[in-house]
Amino acid sequence: MRTAYSVETVRTAERAAMARLPEGALMQRAAAGLATACAQVLGRAPGRVYGSRVVLLVGSGDNGGDALYAGARLARRGAGVTAVLLAPGRAHAGGLAALRRAGGSTAGAPDGVRLIERADLVVDGIVGIGGRGGLRPEAVPLAEAAERARAAVVAVDLPSGVDADTGEVRGAAVRADLTVTFGAHKPGLLIDPAREYAGSVRLVGIGLSLDEVPVLEALQHADVARLLPVPGAESDKYRRGVVGIAAGSARYPGAAVLAVSGALRGGAGAVRYVGPAGDAVIARFPETLVSDQGPKRAGRVQAWVVGPGAGDDAGTVAEVVAADVPVLIDADGLRLADAGAVRARTEPTLMTPHAGEAAALLGVSREEVEGARLESARELAGRYGATVLLKGSTTLVAGADGGAVRVNATGTPWLATAGSGDVLSGLAGSLLAAGLSALDAGSAGAYLHGLAGRVAADGAPMGAHDLAAAVGVVWRDVRG
Repeated sequence: MRTAYSVETVRTAERAAMARLPEGALMQRAAAGLATACAQVLGRAPGRVYGSRVVLLVGSGDNGGDALYAGARLARRGAGVTAVLLAPGRAHAGGLAALRRAGGSTAGAPDGVRLIERADLVVDGIVGIGGRGGLRPEAVPLAEAAERARAAVVAVDLPSGVDADTGEVRGAAVRADLTVTFGAHKPGLLIDPAREYAGSVRLVGIGLSLDEVPVLEALQHADVARLLPVPGAESDKYRRGVVGIAAGSARYPGAAVLAVSGALRGGAGAVRYVGPAGDAVIARFPETLVSDQGPKRAGRVQAWVVGPGAGDDAGTVAEVVAADVPVLIDADGLRLADAGAVRARTEPTLMTPHAGEAAALLGVSREEVEGARLESARELAGRYGATVLLKGSTTLVAGADGGAVRVNATGTPWLATAGSGDVLSGLAGSLLAAGLSALDAGSAGAYLHGLAGRVAADGAPMGAHDLAAAVGVVWRDVRG
């Protein structure tokens, strides 16, 4: 599992490490890892390290010191290294001396754009993890030049101008091809919009001891494999769990079909469907148990999914919300569900909004949600007393208990297609019925859903039905 920690936690761990290590050892470890990564980037370019032109963008903090010491290592390998000093009087003295001893040179910010245009590699050491609110005006032309240039851009710890704790980008920021981060991942490297600025992320261990609860968790194959339900010798369809799907309408029968398609592939032993699209569901999936008598008379289930394509059927939504089993609320169900009734539930609740739906629930603009995804997911979870799966290019799953938020980035832009969310609802609801917690069902469902999107699209447009069909493929891959 990949974990990310707050700036405060990382700072505390750094102070503890510096107290037990020789002076400067921590920075030298970071610089060594950074220099190695830069050399590897240059090694894939025509010039390689020797004779290559490297430009360091150096601010006034330790972040700039890391860049200077790494630049000194590259200079000793034959690179031509120039440090553009944004605050010449406050640059890290030890790093600056090391660079000069190694044959590197310095320049002022006015010369930066010209140097960047001729560089093979640009190293962003402008602002460290304590930066807030975007780049200062004098750094903006340098960031813009780096984005235009043919040079590769490597960020030190995180791209300058992004918020390390929240992933927010409140102004101009550096766009990196590679971010080399030290000691621990920072939340902003895993959450959009900041994640888009980070490029590939490489973690360099520098000997930090991190005993605090992480801010973010990102599941990997092994983590998801441990969560996925596997039937035993004594299992039958009822012991494996039955998921109820209350979805669809005369206008949107396809939503019901797609939610059922996801549910059938999500680990539960049986799927009950309730709603007006029964004929369409049976025609596509004859194994579904269909009822037109409403949720209360549909038969026993271990979890409900309500809302996809429901139109204005507030009665069905209210009936499901009142059920004493885990419930997943999606799409129209989010709009129709009574907030007080959701908060009053004693069984787990999983809400799965996209940014627009989350904005409507919070009473803010969609842009506010997209710009502050972590804060929005936490706020929704706390307000409704529910687990919230906030869909997006990085999906966040936040529990009402305020613990670590799960982040998932397995998806693909091709998932932005009609019906994709309906498949996710059925899939995650089925995992709920199979016995997973709301946090685990949302996290594992999002992980499989994203991987299935990659497999189904394979670089080309796909339909939601293709997505559902690929779930079994990625399930076997994860389990394997």
